[in-house]
Amino acid sequence: MSYGVKQKYHAMQAWFLTDTPASAFQAKAGHVYTRLLVFKSNQLAILGLLIVVMLLVTALFAPLIAPYDPLATDLANRLQPLSSEHWFGTDEMGRDIFSRIIWGARLTLYVVGLVAIIAAPVGILVGTIAGYHGGWLDTVLMRITDIFLAFPKLILALAFVAALGPGIENAIIAISITSWPPYARIARAETITIRNSVFIDAIRVQGAGPLRIVIRHIMPLCLSSLIVRVTLDMAGIILTAAGLGFLGLGAQPPSPEWGAMTSSGRSYILDHWWLITMPGLAIFVVSLAFNLLGDGLREVLDPKGEN
Repeated sequence: MSYGVKQKYHAMQAWFLTDTPASAFQAKAGHVYTRLLVFKSNQLAILGLLIVVMLLVTALFAPLIAPYDPLATDLANRLQPLSSEHWFGTDEMGRDIFSRIIWGARLTLYVVGLVAIIAAPVGILVGTIAGYHGGWLDTVLMRITDIFLAFPKLILALAFVAALGPGIENAIIAISITSWPPYARIARAETITIRNSVFIDAIRVQGAGPLRIVIRHIMPLCLSSLIVRVTLDMAGIILTAAGLGFLGLGAQPPSPEWGAMTSSGRSYILDHWWLITMPGLAIFVVSLAFNLLGDGLREVLDPKGEN
């Protein structure tokens, strides 16, 4: 790095880290910059982010990355071990396992994305309404939440899938129904600490109604905690989806879903270990990556953390 570039870098860093910002934009930019420095210092979070980015790229460019059709069968080439031609071997139907794992990344992101889109808004809406209104409405909503929290997530998801029928869409609905209660709890706790703040009283005096206060002023303040929780829960969502697939209640064959792949390979685990090991490793690595990323985001977004 040249001397001139170093000077510009240090000047820019001083602009971000100044104790006397000249504008609201500079203050906001400085806050974002310090949070990025905190995230950058967490090497495990960086590793998790890289793996998640690799998952996104893999899912996006699956047709270009996968060397074979994930659904094409070749019984003459079944149960082949790891080789230069088939990096992860082939399964009992002669399908290339590496290609199926690559395409399975799309299903994994499909499940994780839809569950987050469905469950998180429901949880934050229930939690903020219960926390702001209080009284009998708070009691009713929290007791419903407690009922959902009383059951293990996978067991409850199994019950809903059994009622709805097997399939990836029904599995997403079932996982979403079981995933919103923790978000509601967090949103309620945040709302209770915010609702009696001075700025909320000022907004109320100006004529804002309860719905406007909840949606425009309380919900945005709950988002940082919710983002961290959603990121950490993605590992659990992946494991629940894989568990449903393993039991035959999630994605159905010949779909290249990682849980279903482990289920079909369990009959060959003693002699052909790669059938269950490779999709199992994919589930492990991606779940670990989301946990590492969530821990890093918690350090960055936690308003009670150090600046």
